[in-house]
Amino acid sequence: MNICVVALGKIGLPLAVQFASKGHRVIGTDVNEKVVELVNAGTEPFPGEFDLDVKLKEVVGSGLLTATTDTAAAVAESEAVVVVVPLFVDAEGVPDFGWMDAATRDIARGLRPGTLVSYETTLPVGTTRGRWAPMLAEGSGLTAGEDFHLVFSPERVLTGRVFADLRRYPKLVGGIDEASAAHGVEFYEAVLDFDERPDLTRANGVWDLGSAEGSEMAKLAETTYRDVNIGLANQFARYADKAGIDVKAVIEACNTQPFSHIHQPGIAVGGHCIPIYPRMYLWNDPEATVVRAAREANAAMPSYAVDLLAAAYGDLTGVEVLVLGAAYRGGVKETAFSGVFGTVAALAERGAVPYVSDPMYTAEELSALGLTPHTGQPVTAAVLQADHAEYRDLAAADLPEVRVLVDGRRTTDPARWEGVRRVVIGG
Repeated sequence: MNICVVALGKIGLPLAVQFASKGHRVIGTDVNEKVVELVNAGTEPFPGEFDLDVKLKEVVGSGLLTATTDTAAAVAESEAVVVVVPLFVDAEGVPDFGWMDAATRDIARGLRPGTLVSYETTLPVGTTRGRWAPMLAEGSGLTAGEDFHLVFSPERVLTGRVFADLRRYPKLVGGIDEASAAHGVEFYEAVLDFDERPDLTRANGVWDLGSAEGSEMAKLAETTYRDVNIGLANQFARYADKAGIDVKAVIEACNTQPFSHIHQPGIAVGGHCIPIYPRMYLWNDPEATVVRAAREANAAMPSYAVDLLAAAYGDLTGVEVLVLGAAYRGGVKETAFSGVFGTVAALAERGAVPYVSDPMYTAEELSALGLTPHTGQPVTAAVLQADHAEYRDLAAADLPEVRVLVDGRRTTDPARWEGVRRVVIGG
């Protein structure tokens, strides 16, 4: 099979490599010429994805994966097109379809009868049928559902472990009609392998959700659930702080019962997914008060962490504070909607002087993000924002002048912080 993967980012490139590793000929397309150049050289354009460097060299070396900036030409040579173009949204979840519209018009110019088009980028419910189908039809002169097949199949993987997640989780597919769905199921069965999952109600594999809208909603629902769950955990943690209760012990106890699955509280919910998709869901369903309340609760946590610091330290005016971690989560070099920005803003509002350090970022990279890098300035307070593994061994001796540490992720070892007031969220 000839396959085109549109956009070779942190999800698209591993997908292209996965498809090629199954023996299919894959053409990856990207608007970034440097990315295309690196992929054609068998060099990963971004670090951190497990096994990508090895697998990429293999499939490029065998001639099964090539890259180009000409999407229309690549589509014209392909029987299936998988679209993983970024969808930008603002803080309220309002989509900016600019890049996806441009990519869809390019796809339409190369679209041929019988081709399957699968969108994997998370979308508001109704977008595949209501926006992409007419746009593809207009640009190609073909009829969606008759001349070409169209499905939505959400990516359900985490960066850093994409290949493992592709095997572990069922692949969800929803078509604009039955024939599209059937072609989508057949395609993904040919390009993916699945782990045995005796815990599932049916066999792991490709699951037809019955409609493009059902598949779109499934992605929004599973990510929104996580945000709502974390919001509840954060509410519990804030009450526990008032009541003098260790919320971690409470949650561990609750989760021993099979009907309780409470997530962990923390200083922030970041990344491309969990802070954004609930807003996207609210764009579809503005009356979802539970979703809105949870999103507001989670968005307030960086400021709450700074409140904890002020309560333990005192007036923060002029106090030099180190924020540990710019990344939105440990071990991932990504700052999309990271809690570092809210934490730094809350510190500045209280008159503090915030610095930022992160083992994954250089001082120059932090400056480019609008953050002030810590380059040895003496600090008397610290806030841990990202749960990098390196912080497990961090000790008071590493920051000898620090009087108060707010550990927003419960990552540090309390035994290493004797003589420092160490505060955690939720007791």
